Amino acid sequence: MKIRSAGLILLLFFTTNLFSQSGNALKYSETITGADLKKHLTVVASAEMEGRETGTEGQRKAAAYIETQFKNIGLQSPVSLNDYIQNYPLRKDTLIPKTFKIGKKKYDYGKDYIMTPGSGNDDEFKSKEIIFAGYGISDKNYDDYAGKDVKGKVVAVFFGEPKADGKSLVSGTAKASAWATSSSKKAILAKQKGAEAILLINTSLDTLPVRMAINSLKSNVYVERPTNADNDKVPIILITTSVAKDILGTQQMASVMAAAKAQNQLNEVVFDKKIKTKLSYKKINIPSAASNVIGYIKGTDKKSEYVFLTAHYDHLGKRGNDIYFGADDDGSGTVSVIEMAQAFSKAKADGNGPRRTVVFMTVSGEEKGLLGSQYYADHPVFSLDSTDVDLNTDMVGRIDPARTNGDSTNYVYVIGDDKLSTDLKPISTAVNNKYVNLELDYKFNDPNDPERIYYRSDHYNFAKNGVPIIFFFDGIHKDYHRPTDTVDKINFDLMEKRVKLIFLTAWEIANRDAMLKRDLRLPEGSR
Repeated sequence: MKIRSAGLILLLFFTTNLFSQSGNALKYSETITGADLKKHLTVVASAEMEGRETGTEGQRKAAAYIETQFKNIGLQSPVSLNDYIQNYPLRKDTLIPKTFKIGKKKYDYGKDYIMTPGSGNDDEFKSKEIIFAGYGISDKNYDDYAGKDVKGKVVAVFFGEPKADGKSLVSGTAKASAWATSSSKKAILAKQKGAEAILLINTSLDTLPVRMAINSLKSNVYVERPTNADNDKVPIILITTSVAKDILGTQQMASVMAAAKAQNQLNEVVFDKKIKTKLSYKKINIPSAASNVIGYIKGTDKKSEYVFLTAHYDHLGKRGNDIYFGADDDGSGTVSVIEMAQAFSKAKADGNGPRRTVVFMTVSGEEKGLLGSQYYADHPVFSLDSTDVDLNTDMVGRIDPARTNGDSTNYVYVIGDDKLSTDLKPISTAVNNKYVNLELDYKFNDPNDPERIYYRSDHYNFAKNGVPIIFFFDGIHKDYHRPTDTVDKINFDLMEKRVKLIFLTAWEIANRDAMLKRDLRLPEGSR
């Protein structure tokens, strides 16, 4: 009788505790409102922020606003940082072309060729041989380098990849592989094979657009990292079809060009020509800096385990007089993190704080190649091994005009909840079913989707390090990466529901007994 009574008391305790936690979750989610989201977004996506381009005054103003909000909310700042700011160094290259000669013929920059320097600072190379290597691909299903020695040579390759019956020969499916659009991937491979440079041929570029030539003289900002197999690459020289004809000869150029336009395989084409090539240029490095903004709420009995809520606050800046406001991309995610921080802080003040430490991080550099989150992953403030999950919010304020199924006013795209951990999707779906009832759309969840959304936001730098992630997203609309991505286009009612779902998911993970299992492999692929 005593045992049964004790069991009944224990059951009542856990039932009451579960009800209390559930009630608290809903209670604090109600502090997230469309009005508050709009208040913050009106500032973050204002003209004063000048488009928040990484490394500019507009980005620094946005960081200062977020830091002020974190302070006002009462978040703690990491002891290893300067308040809430994790600064990271940037560099930007200015290119000054000098000479490009093949044989005795000299070519003009902007008219005949443009280039992207290699990873090193060498400003000149010479080679005595040019070899053709198809599309510049070496993969398990297709190899342009098989049987070819390219060491010390210049490699001529075509942009793109081969197909047969509408399918990529590399991926084996109708979806393009990473080789299809990444000239950098081809340049890294060429470096590994010992080549001196890549001559890149695009079948549609008989002439080079003036704007392309001008833009090629200045690089995007980047974080300088140690030279290694992941980022060391040779110079990429994009040449016009007339230059390619000078190299290959009129007859061979005609047959190879026809094959490339038809996306036929080119790995059996043989061309190896003894001819001198010389390229010289000057690359000037200009130092800059940017920052991530990080605050946290310390957990209780599991304070050494971490739940991350992330978004990127940078955007594209200004182009002439046009400001790229970035209200949805990713002002919407930025202010979502601020609102969720406020909700967790209110819970903590009321004595209902999370068991795990919840970290709120807004990063810069996403539009430049996930630079801020990559820097954080290389220099973590909190142990990545003890980071339970990253819930990343990047564009949650709009409606995808291409979404024709279901209720377009009551959905969110969910990416990654079935990867890395078998615990995560059951939690994500259960929380949604219990509290919010949004339509969870997995359209972009396949890592091999042509849009490659899984690889295109800051969660990926957590996933690469084994941290389970969910990426919440609204889709691609007509104002994406345009000056017209403005606050007046945001659907704040729908945005509020989406942010509540993310908050409630974070609440559940922050308060459960065990960390998420890491029992699934990272999907193969790269940005």
